[in-house]
Amino acid sequence: MKHIASRDNPHFKALKKLCQSGRERRKSGQTILDGMHLIEAYVAHCGQPVEVLVSESGALRREISRYLESGKAGKTITILSDVLFDDLATVETPSGIMAIVAQPRPAHGLNQEIDAVLLDGVQDPGNVGSILRSAAAAGFKQILLSADCAQAWSPKTLRAAMGAHFQVDIHESCDLPGFLGGYRGQGVVTALDAPESLYSADLKGPLAWVFGNEGQGVRPEVSAAARLQVRIPMPGNTESLNAAAAAAVCLFETVRQRL
Repeated sequence: MKHIASRDNPHFKALKKLCQSGRERRKSGQTILDGMHLIEAYVAHCGQPVEVLVSESGALRREISRYLESGKAGKTITILSDVLFDDLATVETPSGIMAIVAQPRPAHGLNQEIDAVLLDGVQDPGNVGSILRSAAAAGFKQILLSADCAQAWSPKTLRAAMGAHFQVDIHESCDLPGFLGGYRGQGVVTALDAPESLYSADLKGPLAWVFGNEGQGVRPEVSAAARLQVRIPMPGNTESLNAAAAAAVCLFETVRQRL
């Protein structure tokens, strides 16, 4: 183990840059996992982290100390003073442990014959992460993000997804109209004025569900490339649903119909 106690340490400066800069994470192909849950999910699906970062107080916690002693943390473990660790932390209440990991590449290429979830300009990292979590839970393994979506591998998105990243294939900066144009299943978007209810639509075949920007919805060119528009019945006075909530409703109605 190595110890860092100074902000002037070159490695600490590099770590801080990685924690704070999306551009640096894209350049390096690495990202930050905060907390044991995410780290254990990564190890279960992807292997050992590049580096594990632990605060001095965190190293004294039973769960963390057992993990460090297990050998699963790999060979590069860095202990930081609590002040420096808190300076790096991506959450308000630091967990005591973070990991630097390589961003997993999709295990499979784009497939226009199987289920998919397409995100068109979803800009809130929490919504992107929540949708990834719902997609993984519903058995949708192929995720496509347009170029203007929030970063799939940002710390905020990772926290919201709670490990779902490591159960799905994530494709960023995708041409969504192009994918839908050649899709052999059925592309589906939600619209407030769609004539067909979600609950009367046939969702049993291969589907590419499309969920759009929080304010503007799905772009017209993306919507036009989908074959089906459905509305989510809302008997209350709420104008619309949060993007992540709408995605969960649609994905699990798909599950219900296929049971």
